[in-house]
Amino acid sequence: MRRAAVAVAAGAMAVSLAACGSAAESGGKSESTESAAKKGDDIKVGLLLPENQTARYEKFDKPLIEKKVKELTNNKAEVIYANAKQDASLQNQQVDTMVTNKVDVLILDAVDAKAIAGSVKKAKEAGIPVVAYDRLAEGPIDAYTSFDNVTVGKTQGEALLEALGDKAKKGQIVMMNGSSTDPNAAQFKEGAHAALDGKVKVGREYDTKEWKPENANANMEGAISALGKDKIVGVYSANDGMAGGIITALKAAGIKVPVTGQDAEIAGVQRIVTGEQFMSVYKPYAPEAAAAAEMAVALAQGKSLDSVAKDTVDSPTTKGVPSVLVPVVSLTQENINDTVIKDGVYTVEEICAGKYKAACDKIGLK
Repeated sequence: MRRAAVAVAAGAMAVSLAACGSAAESGGKSESTESAAKKGDDIKVGLLLPENQTARYEKFDKPLIEKKVKELTNNKAEVIYANAKQDASLQNQQVDTMVTNKVDVLILDAVDAKAIAGSVKKAKEAGIPVVAYDRLAEGPIDAYTSFDNVTVGKTQGEALLEALGDKAKKGQIVMMNGSSTDPNAAQFKEGAHAALDGKVKVGREYDTKEWKPENANANMEGAISALGKDKIVGVYSANDGMAGGIITALKAAGIKVPVTGQDAEIAGVQRIVTGEQFMSVYKPYAPEAAAAAEMAVALAQGKSLDSVAKDTVDSPTTKGVPSVLVPVVSLTQENINDTVIKDGVYTVEEICAGKYKAACDKIGLK
């Protein structure tokens, strides 16, 4: 897969597609794009998100995509939404429903990238282009937007090494990777290993079923039992939800070590404030959501993606997929103000509510 992290500010996503050429500019018009070219702003956009346990999807992705689609279509487009609740079979059914409802384009964040391939093909055969969102679904997708996932893992690994310092050679770490059905998890793992291998010993490593915090908690309890609590010097956690389950297990065993995360969930940010979690990866959702909306509206209207998608990636089934890859930031106590607060993701009042106020005061977060 070819990758290039593109610095895409949220404002840059607002670039107009009105002057774009036809689909013929990128390889010829298909029957579906001939039909799509006749469409104006009155389009139907299907939005399929994978689960609702991770706070980001309902709190950020869904409203941001809906808002951007409305902006791009003079408030005329209809967004039809469904959440698969981590059920791949349900998501396949949801695609079928979207095809039956004759949506003009699909934005799809796959529960299982392989299992969804048949449904993507079915949508394509019905003349419905598919934008893979956040996870690179297999099948004949037309566009893709996400973050540079290998860089995400590398950022986490480098942060953990920074937190460990001299302790990196004095013990072992536990690696808590994401779900084996999520292609992003494999890329996070790849990047983390690129940073960590040879610099620290990995005592135990897990692929965590469905990214669930309770599964990460059980895995961590197993690692503590196998390695001994005095041998563990740090934990690589692929996201904040799992970090919560991991930290619960560490606390129960009387262990305090650096733990990584991802997604900058408010619970994760609050654990960073208190020092329970060392870092998270802040992924600005606004430019990712805007890119998905831009590409979806363009495809539905039969327009070129050239002004939006500056990169291409290869999936196991499709080569040269037009893509937007958004850069990420390592979030620690030092830059909370300059990231999630500055970008309006959270307010100081939200982060520092109740029992977190004293910890916020201590690190100067006011």
